[in-house]
Order: sequence, then structure tokens, then C-alpha cells
Amino acid sequence: MDSQLVNQLFRQLFRHHPACQSQKHLRHLATATAHNGHRVQQYHRRQQRRPYSSQRRGASSPVGDESQWQQRTKILNQDMTEEYKRAPMVTAAELWGRKQRPRRVKMLLRDFIEDSLYNPNYGYFSKQVTIFTPGEPFDFPNLRDETEFQNVLSQRYVDFEDKLDEVAPSDTRQLWYTPTELFRPYYGEAIARYLVANYKLTTYPYHDLIIYEMGAGRGTLMLNILDYIRDMDPDVYARTQYKVIEISDSLAKVQNSTLMRSAAGRGHLNKVEIINQSIFDWTQPVPSPCFFLAFEVFDNFAHDAIRYDLATETPMQAVVLISESNDFFEFYSPVLDPVAARYFRVRDAATGGRYKVPYPTTKLGKWVSSIRPLRSTMSEPEYIPTRLMQFFDVLSKYFPAHRLLTSDFHSLPDAVPGVNAPIVQTRYQRRPVPVTTPLVSLMVFSLSSRAILTRTLSRPPKVHQGYFDIMFPTDFRVSELVYQAITGKLSRVMSHEEFMRSWAYLEETETQSGENPLLKWYKNASVMYTV
Repeated sequence: MDSQLVNQLFRQLFRHHPACQSQKHLRHLATATAHNGHRVQQYHRRQQRRPYSSQRRGASSPVGDESQWQQRTKILNQDMTEEYKRAPMVTAAELWGRKQRPRRVKMLLRDFIEDSLYNPNYGYFSKQVTIFTPGEPFDFPNLRDETEFQNVLSQRYVDFEDKLDEVAPSDTRQLWYTPTELFRPYYGEAIARYLVANYKLTTYPYHDLIIYEMGAGRGTLMLNILDYIRDMDPDVYARTQYKVIEISDSLAKVQNSTLMRSAAGRGHLNKVEIINQSIFDWTQPVPSPCFFLAFEVFDNFAHDAIRYDLATETPMQAVVLISESNDFFEFYSPVLDPVAARYFRVRDAATGGRYKVPYPTTKLGKWVSSIRPLRSTMSEPEYIPTRLMQFFDVLSKYFPAHRLLTSDFHSLPDAVPGVNAPIVQTRYQRRPVPVTTPLVSLMVFSLSSRAILTRTLSRPPKVHQGYFDIMFPTDFRVSELVYQAITGKLSRVMSHEEFMRSWAYLEETETQSGENPLLKWYKNASVMYTV
């Protein structure tokens, strides 16, 4: 941790934040049996987010009722407009080499999010994340039902983190899992079947099977895919190349370790290349046909926040001011930067103007909004995926013959207010802690009217960037159309369950009761692929 202050902050967030008093909406792995011996709750029936481990050894004490957190209020005692004018404008790229979190600067919200998640010195993915691995694959046919699977998984979580604590105890360890890890190797084998089948239908035997994977985590999917191709189709394996694009130095080391951990992994060394850089820094053209894999990647792409003037429907873009004391103030400028302005043009052309907006568009809706007491002059925020658009630009420019295969969440529970809004969460003492804004503590101003737009904590906590996961849902209807408009390719979207029914051997993940966690979990995830 940076200091005892940060540890104290997490303790306060966990113990006193109102959202933490009840965890009934969290889809986390609190799957051990309750103290009264009742059966575990069926958390998979709810929508899923990136799941965090929440198991503890022994019983936990109840959360106290007293709180130092104050009720949100519209009463503010400072206007930061002059400070905003004086602060220099910076970008995430300019902060890349900094070892300390910035102060007395301003930046677009997408740069703030990118810096918070990916800065190599203090970013969330660079320093905080540990990906859970359950050890031996689950023997689903010998499990009684899904409840038993959850209990076994819960115990493995506890054992996994206990071993980590024996080496380096941490109250703020960010531990989460992926479907690749949960359903190893069956999930990866389903992806491999899709790749081999489509490779043979298109470019085999004239081109090699070239696979790029972005955001490969521990490298488990890579290993499962290569194992399957080697064992099931040696001729295709002989022509396979697997390239991982990994922005995180620490995860790139983990992926190399995964290859070296076993003889099977070491057998793939001449097939694998790990490229430790951001996809947004890519400059090398790849003219050969290739598959591009991106699983649970879109959700952590930085977004811009836009509010609309309710009278004129003029969009205004969020700019974050970071004060000397590390408080955050959100300003909205009527001048859009070129990236956000282009996104609006592309989206409007791709969708024919049919997309969701955070303000009423009918006469009746506008009239109802106009008569509401204490109404704001600005809409709720809309979070637009400008970084996703830039990712499609990279694919179009540098990977013109690619075939994209991606999976991500189309909806997320407990999101902050707004259209396409994220969930913002961290983990303290093995429990998930949600918060209510990407900035955690903020005040919001309009540069056009200098009006205060939203409420703020009267005693806001000082939260360091890099300790919170900021995770966005993907509007696949709009994103697919934007992808088609930018790349000129055709694509298809289907549910996670539908894709797995097409490519997985379902009997391998079916329990004795007939329940199949591979199909029942991740109900709020979709798959998009190039056709």
C-alpha cells in the first residue's frame, strides 16, 4: 500500500458506506453455508459482474451503524472554477511515466479512467489485481448439483487466498476470476473448436492459423486452446501462431510463467509470442488473415461522460479537476474534443440516429420533465465508449484481414446513475465494496452556466486512483453497428449461452442434477464475432 492513510480509507469505505450495509445485490462468491445451516444462496441467478472473492476464515462481525459518511447534499462551500482555469490539461499518455498520482491538473474523464486502470506505476491492473486459479479442473459430472459446485468453489477460494496471505498478507488484495479459469479447460476448448472450424472454412491451407489475444490474464485460455489444437488436429497445430498483446508488465510475466510451469506449456514455447504493449500503441501492419480474441476487455476500456443541456440537447463533455488535496471536481464543457465529436458522428451514421439517450425525446416526456420540482438543467450522464471506437480503428488500420471474437457483459448490476454507466468497486478484507461514482468523491460544475449540477459528499474521502475497478457494460447493438461502419466487416451477436451451446461439449460441465453452470452463469454476457 502507498500509506496507512489508504488502508484507513478502505476500512472506512467498507465499514460505513451505505451501499455496503446490505450486499443483497452483489454477485460475489459468498457461497459457504450460512451459520444456521441453511443451503447457500443461488447467486448465479442474478446478473454477473466481474466476481470478487468474498470468503473469510471464521465468522465476520456485523457492520456498525455509526458512520463518518455524510448524507449527500447540494450545499457546497467552494467554487473551483478559478482553479479549473489555472490547472494544465494532461492526458493519460503524458502521465504514463509518472510514479505519483497527479494533482493540480485536469483531464478528460476517459484519460482519468485510463490512468487509474492502466498506469504502470499505480494503475489498478498494474499493481492490484490477482486472478484466481482454482487448481485442478472441476469434475462437474461427479458434482451433485450447482450448489455443491458453488460450495467447492468457495472453499477453493478460501484455500487460494490463505496461501497468498501466508506469503504476503493484504487487506486490499483485488482477487477475481474469469470464466476461462472457472470452466478450465472446457471454456478454452469451445473457443478452440470455433477457431479451428472457421480457419478450415476460410484460409486453410493457404495461410497459417494466427491468433492474437488481448487481455490474456494468466494465459490460461492460451494454454487450453493450444493444448486442444495440438491434441485434436496436429496438422493445424503445425501451422498455429499465438500472439498475446498485454499492456500490464506484471501480467505479461504471469503469462510467461504459465508457459514454463509444465512440460505441456513449455511445448508451446515456439508457438507463442507475448507482446508487452498497449494495443493503442500498435504501429505494425498485419496483412495476413488472423483471429483477434478479446474476452472481458471492452468493459475496462475508458469512456467519456456526456451530459446534455435539457433545453437545447447540446452535449457537454466531462473534464476532471484534481485538486492539491486530491479531491475530484467534474466540470462539463460544451466544446467536445475531436475523439468524442467523431464518436457522435460515427454512431449517428451507423445507427441511423436510433440509440438511447439520457433525456426525454417525446413532447410528452419533455413536458413531464419540465414540470418536475427541483429539476436540473442537465441530463444524467451518458458514458460513450470512445476507447472502443479507437480499438476498432486499430483493427481496421493494422489488422485489415482480422476476424474478431469477443465476449463481454451487456448489462451490469448496481451501476452508477446514467446511460451505459459503470459499476465501480474494490475489495477490502476479502469483501467487495461498491461505490457510487467513477470519481468516488466529486463535485460537478457546468462551464457554460457555472451551475452546480449534482450533489457531493460534504466531507468527501480522498481516494487514490488505482484502487478501484471501473467496469462498463457494452451496448452490443450499437457497438456492432459502429464496428461494421469502421471496419466494413459483417458480424453477429449472440448470448454467451447460445455460443456455448454451439461450441462446447455440454456433458463435460453438466452436474448430476442436470444443471449446467457453463450455461446458467454469465446470463448477462454476449458474444460478438466477425462472419
